[in-house]
Amino acid sequence: MAMFKAILHLIIVCALAGAFTGTAHASSDEDVRTAWRLLDYIAVDYRGAVENGAIKSPTEYAEMAEFSRGVETRISALPASASSGALINEARAFGAMVARKDDPARVAVAARALGAHLLAAYPVTLAPAKLPDMARGATLFASQCAACHGAEGGGDGPAAKGLNPHPVAFTDVARARERSVFALYQVIDQGLDGTAMRSFSELSPQDRWALAFTVSQFAFPRTAEGEKLWQGDPAIRQAIPDLTRLTGMTPAALAQQLGQDKADALMGFLRRHPEATAAVQLGAGQGGSLALTRERLTQSLAAYRAGDRAAASKLALSAYLDGFEPVEPALTAKNPELMSRIETEMGRLRASIGRGDPPSAVAEQIDVLDNLFASAEDALSPGATSAASTFIGAFTILLREGVEALLIVVAMIAFLRKADRSELIRHVHIGWIAALLAGVITWAIATFLIGVSGASRELTEGFGSVFAAIVLLTVGIWMHGKSQAGEWQRYIDKTLGRALTAKSAWFLLGLAFIVVYREVFETILFYAALTAQGSAVVVLAGAAAASALLAVLAWLMLKFSARLPVSEFFRYSSALIAVLAVVLAGKGVAALQEAGLIGVSPLEMLPRMPVLGLFPSWQPVLAQLTVVAVLVWGSWFNDRRAKLQRSSAT
Repeated sequence: MAMFKAILHLIIVCALAGAFTGTAHASSDEDVRTAWRLLDYIAVDYRGAVENGAIKSPTEYAEMAEFSRGVETRISALPASASSGALINEARAFGAMVARKDDPARVAVAARALGAHLLAAYPVTLAPAKLPDMARGATLFASQCAACHGAEGGGDGPAAKGLNPHPVAFTDVARARERSVFALYQVIDQGLDGTAMRSFSELSPQDRWALAFTVSQFAFPRTAEGEKLWQGDPAIRQAIPDLTRLTGMTPAALAQQLGQDKADALMGFLRRHPEATAAVQLGAGQGGSLALTRERLTQSLAAYRAGDRAAASKLALSAYLDGFEPVEPALTAKNPELMSRIETEMGRLRASIGRGDPPSAVAEQIDVLDNLFASAEDALSPGATSAASTFIGAFTILLREGVEALLIVVAMIAFLRKADRSELIRHVHIGWIAALLAGVITWAIATFLIGVSGASRELTEGFGSVFAAIVLLTVGIWMHGKSQAGEWQRYIDKTLGRALTAKSAWFLLGLAFIVVYREVFETILFYAALTAQGSAVVVLAGAAAASALLAVLAWLMLKFSARLPVSEFFRYSSALIAVLAVVLAGKGVAALQEAGLIGVSPLEMLPRMPVLGLFPSWQPVLAQLTVVAVLVWGSWFNDRRAKLQRSSAT
């Protein structure tokens, strides 16, 4: 038990370290978003403060000056990188433009340019995790916003009287053409200092996105022309391939390609029907997400060629976590070999950037990935989906994930029966049932409330696997010791009554929970992706077939273990648990690599075999070798202690 407490303490320390790292990262992202929001606001409203080099509105100008100083402050507070010096200088130059009351058109261009450079150096998520609920957005606007902004967004609500400055009129076309949905989301999220516009951060991110899409509609017509443009011109659909592009694009920028009238009509349609971009994504085999991956890799290469390895590495990681990782479950179900190849090549790219390879080598690696993404789009296209492939995917995923958890749970149940402590078996059952419920709850929270990021999913899998591997390592060594002749009987006589107390029962419950929860969480992610691409009935049929087979396997394993002599049971169980500890150690470290928490050092000669925890990288291999070394030492220690006990007995 002391060893277990030490292990638990170690895991808590690691988790807290990750939490503090995540907090710092979140704070950095918040500074980036705030600076970008201020720049966007200046780009739109500066023309109302300055005209012909003179102050047009003292109140507005004071606000613009304050915002420009805020931009410099936020950018200066960001973590140092190769781009930070240039960004700070650009922010100071921008502040000087505002201070000397420069031309509004020049200020707007400079604000947009600085915002683009900021996002290139410090990429943040600019789009909702899933399609916004437009009905929910309308309800929220009526209850939270209409009192000030008016029922139709004209800024003429009953509470608007006496407010200074006056609430924004969302029907102002000239202003709306300069605002992206992302800019509106930022104001809803953070509020606007010096105005009556407060932060609505108490709303969930999905609610804030729904509200942003709702207020973005008011200035644009509800006509059939926008839908006709969208449906009739493939080039337009290619220009706005996903939610990320839609939320970040202003109607003014689109007007440069289509003309203002067409841009207004198209934005009026898409901001009311963002699901149209999702239809394009699915039709292109999740191309929207892969388009983001390609965009991030292009930015990464540009940063690398400019000599900013830190930014290039961050963008390459974002390409995986924000772009590819969301489609990973669906691709794993359709083509696991292709998915493994892409993960391997993404790791090689990050390693190449980390080593400082020539830009030509990095560019070549990105070209390899681009070809693999094309294959992924074909694999994920609706035409590649059939009832048979969906059934097989659902069946194999649950069977693969379930077997690992089943082996450990059955071993615990068999152990308790051998120890004649069947009354404690219920703790094991409570553990795995609680894990099933927790997995479903986690999925619901991630889907409907907070939108778990790719990094969070990888960290959940990584830390869960590493923790389970450490626990199994200690349990495996303990079981091997009990397989020695006479050792089990001595254990029964001296320590069983004391060892299998309430504390040990809770330990069994916790172990069952951990090993099952990890598998349940990953399985649910896979099933969500399969359901989005195929029939839910077929997915359920595959899950039912796999569950039936797992039940048969559990029955056979329990029946076989009951017939084994005690020493043989412990010998086989310790070997099985040792293998699982090695596998989970490799999987855990690989997941932490994918989350960017651990570096990647490729090991080209090693094949990628996730089922065995083998990944072509030194870090997971070293973790597995460490586990093997501890197991060998534990086996030697148990054998030596058994010999000494036999010698003393004679």
